Amino acid sequence: MTFAPDRNATPATAPKSLLTRLRAEYGHELLVAAAILLLIIAVGAYNERFISARNLNSILSGNAYVAVAAIGMTMVIVIREIDLSVGALIGVLSTVSGLVAVSDAPLWMAWAAPVILGAVISGLTGVIVAYAGIPSIVVTLGTMAILQGGLIAATGGAWINDLPPEYQIAKLNVLGIPMPLVWAIALTIAAAVWMKLSVFGRSLYLIGGNAEAARAVGVPVRRRIVQVFAIHGAFAGLATILFATQLQVIQSTVPPNLELLVITAAVIGGVSILGGAGTVIGASLAAILFAVIGSALVFINVSAYWLRAFIGLLILVTVLADMIRRQREMAKGGM
Repeated sequence: MTFAPDRNATPATAPKSLLTRLRAEYGHELLVAAAILLLIIAVGAYNERFISARNLNSILSGNAYVAVAAIGMTMVIVIREIDLSVGALIGVLSTVSGLVAVSDAPLWMAWAAPVILGAVISGLTGVIVAYAGIPSIVVTLGTMAILQGGLIAATGGAWINDLPPEYQIAKLNVLGIPMPLVWAIALTIAAAVWMKLSVFGRSLYLIGGNAEAARAVGVPVRRRIVQVFAIHGAFAGLATILFATQLQVIQSTVPPNLELLVITAAVIGGVSILGGAGTVIGASLAAILFAVIGSALVFINVSAYWLRAFIGLLILVTVLADMIRRQREMAKGGM
């Protein structure tokens, strides 16, 4: 038996438009993107220098490493964990990368070292979280202190000079597009597709939503936690490459408040602090939003210190909105 199409189908029964589906699935991400665009237009109208190619290039390429680091952090928060040590980790990995770059080792090792070492360090953190049962906020707080103290003790905060020009790949362009921006876009798209379509990626949302249910359907939760932390460390290593290779020199210290920016980018980008929801696209867009806000404050003659206050307010509002949304969903489910 065949069925003829209903020529009298109403809009309610017709397939949803692409725009409607995008709004339903990526509504928060579209909101962040709209905020970026509106802010650029508004500040550009106030001060034309803000929308100059040089300034926009500085905003996007100079902060791309935060977006890349936020990709890994998104995966960690989706499984209902956290990593407070990511800023200290990037500081340590930058120093390691710089030291390898000025040594007699092949230059590719200066780029590979932070990715491999980042995966190993964060993977070990994941082992402690998964198998020792210690909350990740406690483990990573301890890791942050170890990395910060160890870095200063080992180097005294010394500067690494005489970096070879070939090392500084963040200063390159691809078809006129800054290399850091190319990396950020490519990694964001790849990670978004992987998390949405792969069995591994979908299992992360299941773990974050209900770890016991994930175990019941055969997801190796403990092993997955270790794997996610290792992947997060690898992304921190990739972010390190973009961060370290855009500088003429590398100071052996931890970038201030970097962990706050990375975590906040994930949360403001729509990743639920309670786990089980969010996308890397939103996290990357939120990282760009913060960079735009920080630059905008300079061009409208407002103290940049207000950026931290604004970010703090955004965190509170976003988390509160997420809690209210979750409560409403639970209330509907109980009806």
